[in-house]
Amino acid sequence: MRLHHWIDGTPAAAATDATIDVVNPANGEIAGVIPAGTEADVDRAVAVAKAAFPAWSATEPNHRAEIVQRIGNGLDARRDQLAAAITAEMGAPAALARTAHIDFPTAVAESFADLAATFEWTKRIGNSQVVREPIGVVGAITPWNFPLQQVMSKIAPALIAGDTVVLKPSELAPLTAGILAEISKEAGLPPGVLNVVHGTGPVVGEAISAHPDIDMISFTGSTRAGKRIGAVAAQTVKRVALELGGKGANVILAGADLSSAVEVALGRAFVNGGQVCGSWPRLLVPADRHDEIVELAVEAARKYTVGDPNDPTTVIGPLATEAHRQKVDGYIRRGIEDGATLVFGGPGHPDGLTHGAYARPTIFADVDPYSVVAQEEIFGPVLTITRYADEDEAVAIANATAYGLTGGVFGPAHRALAVASRMRAGQIDVNGGHWNALAPFGGYKQSGNGREFGAMGLEEFLETKAIQLP
Repeated sequence: MRLHHWIDGTPAAAATDATIDVVNPANGEIAGVIPAGTEADVDRAVAVAKAAFPAWSATEPNHRAEIVQRIGNGLDARRDQLAAAITAEMGAPAALARTAHIDFPTAVAESFADLAATFEWTKRIGNSQVVREPIGVVGAITPWNFPLQQVMSKIAPALIAGDTVVLKPSELAPLTAGILAEISKEAGLPPGVLNVVHGTGPVVGEAISAHPDIDMISFTGSTRAGKRIGAVAAQTVKRVALELGGKGANVILAGADLSSAVEVALGRAFVNGGQVCGSWPRLLVPADRHDEIVELAVEAARKYTVGDPNDPTTVIGPLATEAHRQKVDGYIRRGIEDGATLVFGGPGHPDGLTHGAYARPTIFADVDPYSVVAQEEIFGPVLTITRYADEDEAVAIANATAYGLTGGVFGPAHRALAVASRMRAGQIDVNGGHWNALAPFGGYKQSGNGREFGAMGLEEFLETKAIQLP
């Protein structure tokens, strides 16, 4: 698959002939080719988005909602094509790609389309009429781990708000963005409202972040990259919404249903190969139940088969790149060196999978909560299990990282809710509570700022004006 930029509603040639190969992590083959975008490409896309803004922002919210809903319907209609692209570009198992990787963005589109009808676009406060207006041109910069999901989490609220968008998808997983651009045109989105510029973060991402005609940056990715984007964007005082790294803690309390809690814990640690900012890679357990929980975790982990992502029996496919596999492998080796007890998995390739970016799902027990593997974001299928003496210590350990994105608590309902209220993270699940597309999502501390989804997510893409009346 060879992609071009998407500018003004049509494929657009790049300013140079330089290209970037998209590599299938399962076999090292070339899955696609994209242009290596330049600052000139960004300038052209921003100019088009700026020109399209007045007409698009003047449309009624219900009209914008109809188009976003049609985009969501288009994603569902092209489910097989999108899922195949996701598997090829970042290695998600086919079953996961066809479900979570597609279901989530279609649900996001539907939830924002529905929200447009009930959102309070204007309200009266005393003698003032307060109006919510589109912010302008949005620069959206997205990662590779859930490529379609992350794009829709930004463009759906931006379009509902009346903004125009310049999107830079990850150069590692850009194929679905090309399909999405086509779907947006089929859905009736006017030319110039959504533009896609391919390329690397240091070139295209930097140019978008610095551009004086971009009014807002919405970024999902590493904390390191988020810090750089924030610094560059500050030069033009644009709004910046950052959804960054995580190191979620999952606390099992005394009295919890251990089998259920451990099953969910493994799912949240290993899903998508652990390449999820909102995963729970830290499991905190009562000291006197540690060994029992370790046994349950090891037994549950045996179900997480690693293999060809196109094999329907595969649960964990390859990691997104060979470089990332080596990084995860280095963390596993560091855990062993630092004295954590390896109870499942370990470094190196899984048996029989010496080619491809495959890693072994790994569990460490008796982990020091302040060790490297318990503090730094590994972003792979690695679970650490740590003992705690009482609930106060559990909360202290849960909060003792630079991150604060997600977490979980399992136990008697009233105590679990009390512990959840003390955890410094933007979203906590109690006893396996389900994801809610209307609830805000975002981080504390170095996990970022701003919120996605629901009314609060829509507000990120709006300006507020007060009109004082006599």
